Amino acid sequence: MTPEIDWTRLTGPDIRAVAARGNALAVLPVGSLEQHGPHLPVITDTRTAWEIAIRAARLAAADTPVLVLPGMWTGMSEHHLPFGGTISLNFNEFRAVLTGVVRSLRAIGFARLLIVNGHGGNVEPLAVAARELAHEFGLPVVATTPWYIVADEILALMETGTGPQHACEAETSVMLAMTPDTVRTDKLEEAVRQAPPAIPGRPGFSRFWSFSERAPVTGTKGDPRPATAEKGEKMLNTMAAALADAMHDPTLWRTPDPVWSPGRGQGNTAGSALD
Repeated sequence: MTPEIDWTRLTGPDIRAVAARGNALAVLPVGSLEQHGPHLPVITDTRTAWEIAIRAARLAAADTPVLVLPGMWTGMSEHHLPFGGTISLNFNEFRAVLTGVVRSLRAIGFARLLIVNGHGGNVEPLAVAARELAHEFGLPVVATTPWYIVADEILALMETGTGPQHACEAETSVMLAMTPDTVRTDKLEEAVRQAPPAIPGRPGFSRFWSFSERAPVTGTKGDPRPATAEKGEKMLNTMAAALADAMHDPTLWRTPDPVWSPGRGQGNTAGSALD
């Protein structure tokens, strides 16, 4: 029998017992609350991240003490504000929430944190936050976006585009697999009506772009019309399997090198100074 891995279904003593098993892994799904065109609900990114995390934890739970936290529904989504329905944090607020989560997990006794991200706007902020939190609390904090780690497999399941975008065939497929009642299939044609054309940007340069510049009319990038629940189920299982595999990777979960400790600059990883 697979042990319960949903944090919200357990009591305090239950959770304390999991943490006490040693090398316990907490999984934090992180998404957003943002517009997803005229056809998908604003909770899409958070719901998807949580589903993938739950499926992965079930695959790993037989030999790994693991619990999945509730999805963190606030991310960095200011670029979606022009389309309505979006609630966003700035980086300092986003980082502060993550800090509180990691501090709490360490106090409970968890040894590791895996952040499962479902929103493109969180990728860069999470990369910075994960490395800083690992140093600050002395435990492995790993962030990943499942859509990216199996990009080729996802693309092979799609009929349109060059891969997952926003409210596209892929995201619509996973929502049809998880919560079909929230997908407005009568709005799929409306979702692809874009004019004027999107501003392309310049490769290799970073700046802020509003989604009203990227998807000017409907807030949709990609074509959701070929989406099916069957594709979505395959996508979810593919991402979950890759995530479960990462949970067992000993190199990924090495204790962070305490680079900020006094005198650390006097020796390399092998333990001696270089001449």
